Amino acid sequence: METRRILVTSALPNANGSIHLGHLMEHIQTDIWVRFQRSVGNECIYVCADDAHGTAIMLRADEKGISPETLIEEIRSEHTKDFSDFLISHDNYYTTHSEENKQYANFIFERLKANGQIEVRSVAQLYDPQKKMFLADRFIVGICPRCKANDQYGDNCENCGATYDATDLINPRSKLSGEKPILKESTHFFFTLSQFDDFLRKWTKSGTLQEQIANKLAEWLDSGLQDWDISRDAPYFGFEIPDAPGKYFYVWLDAPIGYLASFKHYCDLKSLDFTDFWATNSRCEVHHFIGKDIVNFHALFWPAMLKAADFRTPTKIHAHGFVTVNGHKMSKSRGTFINARTYLNHLNPEYLRYYFAAKINGNVDDLDISLEDFVQRVNSDLVGKVINIASRCAGFINKQFDGKLSEHVSTALVESSIAKGKQIASFYEAGDYSKAVREIMSLADQANRYIDEQKPWIMIKEPDHREKVQQVCSDGINLFRIIMIYLQPVIPSLAKKAETFLGVDELNWTSCQNILVDHQINPFTPLLTRIEMTAIDAIVETSRAESNNANEDVQENKNVIETIKYEDFAKLDLRVARILKAESIPEANKLLRLTLDLGEEQRIIFAGIKSAYTTDDLIGKLTILVANLEPRKMRFGISEGMVLAAGNGDQEIFLLEPDPGAAPGMQVT
Repeated sequence: METRRILVTSALPNANGSIHLGHLMEHIQTDIWVRFQRSVGNECIYVCADDAHGTAIMLRADEKGISPETLIEEIRSEHTKDFSDFLISHDNYYTTHSEENKQYANFIFERLKANGQIEVRSVAQLYDPQKKMFLADRFIVGICPRCKANDQYGDNCENCGATYDATDLINPRSKLSGEKPILKESTHFFFTLSQFDDFLRKWTKSGTLQEQIANKLAEWLDSGLQDWDISRDAPYFGFEIPDAPGKYFYVWLDAPIGYLASFKHYCDLKSLDFTDFWATNSRCEVHHFIGKDIVNFHALFWPAMLKAADFRTPTKIHAHGFVTVNGHKMSKSRGTFINARTYLNHLNPEYLRYYFAAKINGNVDDLDISLEDFVQRVNSDLVGKVINIASRCAGFINKQFDGKLSEHVSTALVESSIAKGKQIASFYEAGDYSKAVREIMSLADQANRYIDEQKPWIMIKEPDHREKVQQVCSDGINLFRIIMIYLQPVIPSLAKKAETFLGVDELNWTSCQNILVDHQINPFTPLLTRIEMTAIDAIVETSRAESNNANEDVQENKNVIETIKYEDFAKLDLRVARILKAESIPEANKLLRLTLDLGEEQRIIFAGIKSAYTTDDLIGKLTILVANLEPRKMRFGISEGMVLAAGNGDQEIFLLEPDPGAAPGMQVT
């Protein structure tokens, strides 16, 4: 079979914060796939970079009193160490603030312009007169024009799910200064994405995307593609557009180009030919691993830009969902917004690598980490099953047979385990690691059952059975070796320890057939210890403490709360309500349909709390309803009021609940 040449990337972490569980899931998912490809003998190059541009980075550097260049280099050093300590095998981890990225951004822009795919237009934007800068959507908040919810961002409402332009917000204000922004005209550069409708309709259905993603993008295409604003005004940290003083490439223009730049940097270091992978006629493969929240950039804007600039498009885009913990969004207040370094200070990284592998199935559903299940599964599978095989058998081989394996192996079970390799490999290739792990653990169960049935601890008491004991335990050692070959992409450090114990050079897929007979193994030492729940508790408490320290800084920078008159507040009719029924709305990402009991009547309301609660969580809860809010017609029905909830800077949502003694219909005073 011809060796495949594969270039792999993960989405670029932003150089504005630490690596957390969400980043780790994606990079571990990618790394497992990369290590598998290398194990089966393919050439697989893995590059990534920090996403180092944008207004947020500029502002954070200013707050810290350092240059953006100093900030992003500090963050890159932190990110590189975190990923390395989690055994992520990047061949090159770079930065988008590089000379290579600047050259490719300019090159692609000039090629698009030469092809007539860049247009210049005047745009009215919100401008902060105090900060003297145009405001990105994330730095504008106001009242939603549809549902009238307060403190909504400049592009979408988290309460009702509406999307809109920042100029549509009611009473908008700058998050940077608290000032009311003004409309100001500015000239911008647009990539004519709308011209690529036919190309993208074919490309998104070509098998490059998962079916769920392709169907979602079809909705975007059916609603009509809009040309893409690829420029931003000074002040901005990024690359200045050629021959356009004061205009900068939007961060999402040069971020994916960072894949090209990081790979080019690697090619220059290793004397590889860049065009082998990126020419339009390339026979190599390019795979992007990304989160579902940025799929529009990678599966619409990016391929259109590559096509227009005469580069090849990706072979495959592997999209995944978000990470939740104990059924909820990662939460700073709950201590479940866990940074990489916090985890590493308490636990072995391969525990998390294994747990993610056991849960990742190649689709775009969210992945939940149940902390109790995490402890139980790692202890049961890795320690109780896999390591147990080696521990049980090595004792007999080392003590009774001077570390020498039998000249004979019971080939039936060993060969059937080897034969499973083809199916397990297909699961890895498809990104369905959970099925691979299930098959591997099934082999571990069979191996332990075989040892239990043979009972070498009883046979060793009979001199006539010594040879049989050696053969049974040698079978066990060989089964352990096969299982570790299959797990090597997931737990590479543990696999290295197993190589030392087994006295073999490398546990890769191609060595699976090499059954160990008449072979010397080394003394067995514990390869892995059990997780204690105290370590989990320590991680959660540390994460919560880190959040509290961060919140102290946030408090100093909060905008002054605007006051209202008592007469305005007195107009609100707040009532206690009990949730009788909660229903998910498949067509809405954030809304649940609630049936509320107010004592003498029932109301139907729609609440944007799907990310924080399951429908079962809500049944029977007491909450507070704004009972005299004018009903509003929504796409899913009429909402007859609004429930009150609290949120923090982590965008968590907590329903306000009265004392349990309150009764439905009571007025809140």
